[in-house]
Amino acid sequence: MFADVYALTVKVFTVTQEFPREYKFTLGQDMKRDCLVLLRSIYRINKSRDKAEHLEGFLDDFELLRLQVRLATGNPSIQGIAHVGFSSHSIARCGDPTLDYCLRAATQNCAWVHLA
Repeated sequence: MFADVYALTVKVFTVTQEFPREYKFTLGQDMKRDCLVLLRSIYRINKSRDKAEHLEGFLDDFELLRLQVRLATGNPSIQGIAHVGFSSHSIARCGDPTLDYCLRAATQNCAWVHLA
């Protein structure tokens, strides 16, 4: 799961560099900040004994990032974002086997989470 979020973070930092100025310092900064929050959440999940509590926060933050990506890909002013394979569907992957039981408990009704 960390590797997936790390790859997503690198992609967000790369793609947002090409945002128009109007979006680079608003939506782009929010997306970058939220990716870093996700990385911190994974650290907290791995460190904690009560993984489900921290995982719920991770899933909330992840859903917010998906919404931001949807806003960016649906905006005609932001050119080229869809052409690099960056979409809300491309970030909808989670599944660390060590957290599988927590994911199942916390995401029973979330169809976008695909467990490994």
